[in-house]
Amino acid sequence: MRTCRVGLFGIGLETYWPQFTGLKPRLESYVRVVEQKLARPGVEVVNLGLIDNPSKALDAGHKFREADVDLIFLHVTTYALSATVLPVVKRAKVPVIILNLAPAPAIDYASFNRMSDRTAMTSEWLAYCAGCPVPEVANVFNRAGIDFHQVTGMLNDDPVCWNEVDAWIEAARVAHTMFHNRLGLMGHYYGGMLDIYSDATLQCATFGGHMEILEVDELAALRRSVNARQIEERVAHFREVFDVQSDCSQGELERAAKTSVALDRLVAEHDLGSLAYFYNGASNEENQDTMSSIILGNSLLTARGIPVAGEYEVKNAQAMKIMDTFGVGGSFTEYYAMDFIDDVVLMGHDGPGHIKIAEGKTKVRPLKVYHGKVGWGLSVEMCVRHGPVTCLSVVETRDGKLKLLVAEGESVAGSILEIGNTNSRYRFSIGARKFVNDWNAHGPAHHCAVGVGHIADKVDKLGKLLGIEVARVC
Repeated sequence: MRTCRVGLFGIGLETYWPQFTGLKPRLESYVRVVEQKLARPGVEVVNLGLIDNPSKALDAGHKFREADVDLIFLHVTTYALSATVLPVVKRAKVPVIILNLAPAPAIDYASFNRMSDRTAMTSEWLAYCAGCPVPEVANVFNRAGIDFHQVTGMLNDDPVCWNEVDAWIEAARVAHTMFHNRLGLMGHYYGGMLDIYSDATLQCATFGGHMEILEVDELAALRRSVNARQIEERVAHFREVFDVQSDCSQGELERAAKTSVALDRLVAEHDLGSLAYFYNGASNEENQDTMSSIILGNSLLTARGIPVAGEYEVKNAQAMKIMDTFGVGGSFTEYYAMDFIDDVVLMGHDGPGHIKIAEGKTKVRPLKVYHGKVGWGLSVEMCVRHGPVTCLSVVETRDGKLKLLVAEGESVAGSILEIGNTNSRYRFSIGARKFVNDWNAHGPAHHCAVGVGHIADKVDKLGKLLGIEVARVC
């Protein structure tokens, strides 16, 4: 995976430097502070320093393009000409965030007015003039058809400002990951489930990435080469990671282990970052044996950042990958039922779950039948960790576009259905009735991804970077 890169440049006016001694080094120090705050693991900062004339601006645009940056932060340090900005952004052709950052909460007016040298006073004033050229820059961006976003605040001691900057960087990192992601598609759609049918070209055009078409036969073939020692080690791993119930037979654990090892090989050979699958396996005993023993292995993959969506739900595989890249999980889910006494919605799904965001240890239970599907075998039972959660759906709209549908709620304690599937109780600030009505009004597929924490603001920023609509229910 390539590294996400964010570009940074400050702007100033070169006419000032011979007029005001020390002003340029002071403003350059501001840019270095911003660079330090932007730096973090997994993100490379490309800092081009202070750009103060149109020639440097043109050169900066080329440098950002050569560096393949995903996002640019424009740090306004003082008044500067819009001609020092437009060539940079036009050439780089990536989203831009304007940082309007004051060096302190306020000018010390009394100390300022006691200064005896009016030239020195002007220099001090210019060091606080970050907001001055922002309207000029915004005007030019609008007239040039360039989308831009703003963060206004202070250089230091301003968590509101820097939390917003962090959210932009996280959104850029997710967009970068989605652009480079390889989504495996194995099997076929669940017949008649019209809402999940998706335009694969539209997905790639919107998010980037590649969709690798896989055959179930390949997984079955890989399964044949799994040896006894690998099976034994994987069963031991199952017992370590899961709460394996006493009615799970050793034979079923070994069957699931064999498939799990084969899945790891399939993912490695195709360099997959996510997977959507469904296959009946009827009239083919080997394929049926493979696909009916896939749940534990897919749960392990999901837990290590390779989310797996059942029922060939391409849109939800994308939603799960987005949530997981944000670091909040992203478990496959749908409505189960409503509890009008407690005003909660019961949501979950059969098949793999995101065991890293489970409340306690995920149980493994044997099922004699997979409802609505062929076969039988081991399944996982979990509820999402109690506390704040976010639901995300990738929605294909009637005008042939994608949008992101998001809602924040809470996973709450209470009775769940112990049926060997994922299952959680969710409470929403607008109430269960209104949540269901408002969510459904956007026409999503019946699946969504659930992650821990409230990240609707980050999802909104991701939508802005991708140029797609984000609808928030609550």
